[in-house]
Amino acid sequence: MQVFNNIQDLKPILSQKKEQGHTLGFVPTMGALHQGHLSLIQQAHKENDDVIVTIFVNPTQFDNSLDFEKYPRIVEADLILLSNFEKKILVYLPQLKDIYPNGITSKHFDFGGIENEMEGKFRTGHFDGVGTVLKSFFDLLQPTNAYFGEKDFQQLQIVKKLAALEKLPVNIIGCPIFREPSGLAMSSRNKRLRDEQLQEAAILFKLLSTVKNDFGTKNAKELTQWVEKELKKSKIVTLEYFEIADENTLKPIVNIEKNKKYRAFIAVFVGEVRLIDNIALN
Repeated sequence: MQVFNNIQDLKPILSQKKEQGHTLGFVPTMGALHQGHLSLIQQAHKENDDVIVTIFVNPTQFDNSLDFEKYPRIVEADLILLSNFEKKILVYLPQLKDIYPNGITSKHFDFGGIENEMEGKFRTGHFDGVGTVLKSFFDLLQPTNAYFGEKDFQQLQIVKKLAALEKLPVNIIGCPIFREPSGLAMSSRNKRLRDEQLQEAAILFKLLSTVKNDFGTKNAKELTQWVEKELKKSKIVTLEYFEIADENTLKPIVNIEKNKKYRAFIAVFVGEVRLIDNIALN
């Protein structure tokens, strides 16, 4: 494992590998690594000559300053996890000036409307922040392939749009959601939950699984009302939104159409911790 704290030291290494014809797999993270991140790295190893992992808590994608301040930062533990890989990893811990040389501001992107659905409705400026930091990373690192988990499915679609809009020579690869034994989607934010909250949060996957099972026999309105009713029973989990949407447009479903893929999306607060999840329906 090689660790770099600034782009000046990293660039010559990347240039040398590019001259040698190596492919580079890129796994961007905000740290507090878990098995879901490690599964992305494992896939990147299988499909590339070299792999680079970034750990950077990006300030511009947080609409809530408290969430940014409390986001778990455990870099030393993360580096121990990464050092256990049999194949060596490049690790980049960028300085703010590497990513934001002109100050911490977001560029505005037009992602064709998908940025205004779901997360976009509840997290002002979030996807501009995501687009800004990833465009910076893509320009600095010039990876061959970049890997993103489907837990953040809307973000995955945004990144695909970003690559197309900016004509970036990178393949965007989505990877399956990695789950706890309870079904709870693995997330860095899970580290902020107490045991009782973790147990209660497992309801998300149970709800999504039932929706998947009933999709096609019950309509979207009935399923939405059922999810809302079930979560009102919980004293710990508070629903922010539940949506059944077209996978490509992320627009809410009107009628089920052939040859279209649909997905159920959910966002909740468990105490003050915000969690999201989703499941493919067909």
